[in-house]
Amino acid sequence: MPDITGDVIRSGERFTAAVETLSDAQVREPSTLPGWNRGQVITHVARSIDAYLWLLAVARTGVEPGPRTDAAALSRAVQAGAGRPARDLAADVRGRLSRLADEAAAMPAERWNVLVSALAGWSHPAWYTLYRCWRELETHHVDLNVGYGTARWPGTYVTWALDDTLAALGAHGFPVARVEAVDLGRSWNLSPTGPTVTGTGHTLLGWLSGRGSGTGLTVDRPLPEPPKWPLPPAPGWG
Repeated sequence: MPDITGDVIRSGERFTAAVETLSDAQVREPSTLPGWNRGQVITHVARSIDAYLWLLAVARTGVEPGPRTDAAALSRAVQAGAGRPARDLAADVRGRLSRLADEAAAMPAERWNVLVSALAGWSHPAWYTLYRCWRELETHHVDLNVGYGTARWPGTYVTWALDDTLAALGAHGFPVARVEAVDLGRSWNLSPTGPTVTGTGHTLLGWLSGRGSGTGLTVDRPLPEPPKWPLPPAPGWG
């Protein structure tokens, strides 16, 4: 597997640097996620990294490091932590990312392929946990509404996320025939029927992830509504 730990940490540094520019009042302002303020988004990211740390510990040791936080407890933790000062919110994410880097460095090579289970019930190799964290950071950075739009997503992230998302959509019968990312020189065939959708990679991914309306995309018939994102990945781990 490619080592993306550096990409994850750099995404985290951009995310936390953005949080550190906010005032305590600004972290209580609305994000672009309906019903969520910025503090809730930031706390959600930190608690999600805790979940990834738990999964990596299970993969490395074969033993659960403690009780797993369920969805209800995660929701309570997000609400409880959202009112903290901006400095504390940023430090929370930064500290979790430091632990994630340490956990990744300690992982024996043969343990990266151990299957772990997402809270939603689907399984994936331990290495995919890092990709989930990367997606969490880049997506929710956009949600903070601090000037970080989809056009600022790194090309490496956009390429991976399009591959991952479109494979999952194809496996779930999403009614799009073909997707073409003109700036990446990439295309994907999904379905025998449906529109062909063409645009820049970040615009395509923004639309598919619910972080863009699809404005700027070229289509030959109406766009379907993407399902709630992210989907479980397509089956068939290598």
